[in-house]
Amino acid sequence: MIRVVLADDQALLRSAFRVLVDSEADMEVVGEAADGDEAVALVRREGADVVLMDIRMPGTDGLAATRAISADPDLADVKVVILTTFEVDEYVVGALRAGASGFLGKGAEPGELLAAIRTAAKGEALLSPAATKGLIARFLAQGGDGGADGGGERGGDAARLAALTAREREVLTRVAAGLSNDEIAERLEVSPLTIKTHVNRTMAKLGARDRAQLVVAAYESGLVRPSGGA
Repeated sequence: MIRVVLADDQALLRSAFRVLVDSEADMEVVGEAADGDEAVALVRREGADVVLMDIRMPGTDGLAATRAISADPDLADVKVVILTTFEVDEYVVGALRAGASGFLGKGAEPGELLAAIRTAAKGEALLSPAATKGLIARFLAQGGDGGADGGGERGGDAARLAALTAREREVLTRVAAGLSNDEIAERLEVSPLTIKTHVNRTMAKLGARDRAQLVVAAYESGLVRPSGGA
């Protein structure tokens, strides 16, 4: 059972999400929060697997809450999915840097939302990889700094990439392009299990929680350029 926390200051929206999530046999809403502090407290108390997190909330916002969850070793397995009303939002990039697993528009179809929760819970792939890649590319091309806190240092990310093998860097560029393990394996003519091993080792070396963090690191380090691609 996937345990979900809903964090949004709009009660009506939370109610709609609750009805949708609770209608599924493999997931349940274990709590609702109207601000970031409530969300973090709920996650710690209820042992949530996935948090649907709005960014703009009164008091402690979703960005700070995401950072708090990501920084807590006891919550290492908790996945945060950012909900946004904007196609391109600098705060989304900041949230990805802070540890969010991906993002989804509030106008997404019910099936998309449910699929996003399941994908995040499995930790198998970045949510909406192509869209996330495009968002980061456009934002960095505009000289953005990731919103409120900026996040990673370009030089620091480049230094960490030096620890990667040539094949790990090659795999990272393809992860940043939004490719799945199976797609990368096909292109590199190796097994998906081999790619999974490379991805896991790359995540460990870069201190990344999931594939979303790998995408950010690839762009932040300059390994992948916004105008180019992998």
